[in-house]
Amino acid sequence: MNVLNFVQAFFGDPAHWHGHDGIPQRLLEHVGYSLLALGLAAGIGLPVGLLTGHTGRGGNALAFLATAARALPSFNLLVLMFVLLGLGLLPVMIPLVVLAVPPILVTTYEAVRSVDPAPVDAARGLGMREGRILFRVELPVALPLILGGLLSAAVQIVSTATIAAYVSLGGLGRYIVDGLYQRDYEKVVGGATLVAALALATLAVFRLVARIVVSPGVRGR
Repeated sequence: MNVLNFVQAFFGDPAHWHGHDGIPQRLLEHVGYSLLALGLAAGIGLPVGLLTGHTGRGGNALAFLATAARALPSFNLLVLMFVLLGLGLLPVMIPLVVLAVPPILVTTYEAVRSVDPAPVDAARGLGMREGRILFRVELPVALPLILGGLLSAAVQIVSTATIAAYVSLGGLGRYIVDGLYQRDYEKVVGGATLVAALALATLAVFRLVARIVVSPGVRGR
């Protein structure tokens, strides 16, 4: 059978649409892991990126940390966390967050630093406080690039969250891991197709969000 036949057989089987191992349940689990990891990574990367980008300090340290974090293999880190922490969600969240923080942090820093200094200087001349300058002047202009960093992190998380299945959790990775163990390549191909489709859906969602939250003037630029 070729890949298309595997895909057709997987999605055409009614058994894959019901129960705890059905596509809706596994998709819900995968989205849950991904949203949690993205929220944690954004909670770390956005504030640090905004602050360092506004002050212009710490750029070299951020670049070093981002390079170091990207060099860590997610699966190896998962195994290490599993050995240290045992089963559970935490050993999965740590490698996913470590993977997602660098693109958010570095892109946010660069986005704020790339804002035209003229309106920033004008805002300071009018007596605006630094916090208001950041959120009222710099952030609206930097928002498209910041969303780009969040998108990059989200797609990486969605693609990598399959590792949850290796520590007995759910998600779309269950189809891939179980399929390989059972030599059920229909299930493997179906799981990989679902992960790819979810990554494309993530891209579409972020584009929609960008059209809603980014002002037309900035989007036109």
